[in-house]
Amino acid sequence: MTNTRVQVITSIQRRRRLTREDKERLVAAAMEPGVVASAVAREAGIHVSQLFRWRQQLCGPTGPSAGFAEATILPEPRVAGDSSSIAVAPSGSIEVEFLAAPRLRVSGVVDPATLTAVIDALAKAGRR
Repeated sequence: MTNTRVQVITSIQRRRRLTREDKERLVAAAMEPGVVASAVAREAGIHVSQLFRWRQQLCGPTGPSAGFAEATILPEPRVAGDSSSIAVAPSGSIEVEFLAAPRLRVSGVVDPATLTAVIDALAKAGRR
């Protein structure tokens, strides 16, 4: 005779249905500063990907928005000294970061006409 172990399953574990309020509460708890989302999911008995899916459904996509960033133009630096204040040679830098491409970096003296041409070319390329 062989000794065989048999496991009897007496109930069917069904999928839990959480209310919208429960989902909102869990998403809000996961978005608190210093809180680890996987810990919140583990405590609730759900997978962390489910928590992120709920966050996307409730809050909308969190991807980077397309558009131009704010730019700040600073006055030319001056050398401290006599009242004539000799101007330092102007220099500049332009850095453009694309969503799906490498960065474009222009250093040195930035001519306004060149800057306009770069922006126009990027705008035309984005419309394609």
